[in-house]
Amino acid sequence: MGVAGKHYPSHATPQDDSADTTSTSQSVAPTAVASDERVRKESWFGHLLNRPEFAAISGTVLVFLVFALTAGSSGMFNLDGVMNWSQVSAYLGILAVGACLLMIAGEFDLSIGSMIGFSGMMVAIPAVYFHWPLSVAILFAFVGSMLLGALNGYLVMRTRLPSFIVTLAFLFILRGLTLALSIMFADRTIVSGVGDLAQQDWIANTFFHGVALNGLFTFLAQHGVGQMLDNGHALVPGIPKVILWWFGLAAVCAFVLAKTRAGNWILAVGGDANAAKNVGVPVRRVKISLFVLTAFCSCLFAVLQVCDIGSAAADRGLQKEFEAIIAAVIGGTLLTGGYGSIIGACFGALIFGVVQIGITYTNVSSDWFRVFLGVMLLLAVLFNHYVRRRVAQS
Repeated sequence: MGVAGKHYPSHATPQDDSADTTSTSQSVAPTAVASDERVRKESWFGHLLNRPEFAAISGTVLVFLVFALTAGSSGMFNLDGVMNWSQVSAYLGILAVGACLLMIAGEFDLSIGSMIGFSGMMVAIPAVYFHWPLSVAILFAFVGSMLLGALNGYLVMRTRLPSFIVTLAFLFILRGLTLALSIMFADRTIVSGVGDLAQQDWIANTFFHGVALNGLFTFLAQHGVGQMLDNGHALVPGIPKVILWWFGLAAVCAFVLAKTRAGNWILAVGGDANAAKNVGVPVRRVKISLFVLTAFCSCLFAVLQVCDIGSAAADRGLQKEFEAIIAAVIGGTLLTGGYGSIIGACFGALIFGVVQIGITYTNVSSDWFRVFLGVMLLLAVLFNHYVRRRVAQS
């Protein structure tokens, strides 16, 4: 006879009565949870794949391994070689930071390269021909370029035209103005004589010209880290200031994107501008501010370059707008906006610098550099498309 009040399943016997109902529920519960399709546990590798900078970091490791095997013995990873490709990466990295944030917000700026050449002329011409203090000319260049960036953003928001078209127009306008002004004042495409002015101007010499930590690098060279020249100076006199500007700008922008309300606004605007506007995000102000930022980055590139090289040229910054966009895409930024990483863009710029300088340490022709850029862009777009599908499905 069975116990009153209990009903056994067909496969059970009265002897099963010793099993408590609590233990029965405990043995069934894990199976039920495990079979629940709503509960997903992603592996650590899957989590890494969803990070926008994963592809750029992986590509950087691969590039370093390739050149360590092919050019490691040629001095590429000596202190002077490291400074060479780091400096190239830093110049592009400054542009990539601004381009990355603007692309996350869903816009493009194709006038970046032309802004570099025009900003250089705004520094050189007033300083050389109007005898302005170089620091005043630098301030003039920053103000002028940022106003042009604001005009870019205002026209995009006001007319609702694609930013691709508006900034493409400014690409030609600024490049033409740069060429016309250089011919008008210098009767050639190069305005020289800024180098000596940079050494004499305290602000330019402190913030934009030369290297930092000179004493430290001299000390290191005296103790075997690096080489000493016959005149008693270190072969690598210090860290180029463009690298410090790159690190500082990237750190600030990465913090803003990840930890502040403004960063949430940027991501929201790029994801869906109409939805962001409906919840109170100042879409117009955000986008115009980012156009101003890209202009600031272009001017900073130009000022650092003019102070170091000592001249401004009409062809400076040629095709840099495309390289900045490629670096941002390699770093995980989607072309459609709403997703990206400042850290990834910096690693994308680092890949450029390592490859561009590393090729010179090998027997490979430098003509293959552009081929590499195109391949990297294609692979990055395919990988980003895959990551976006994973994120959408999860």
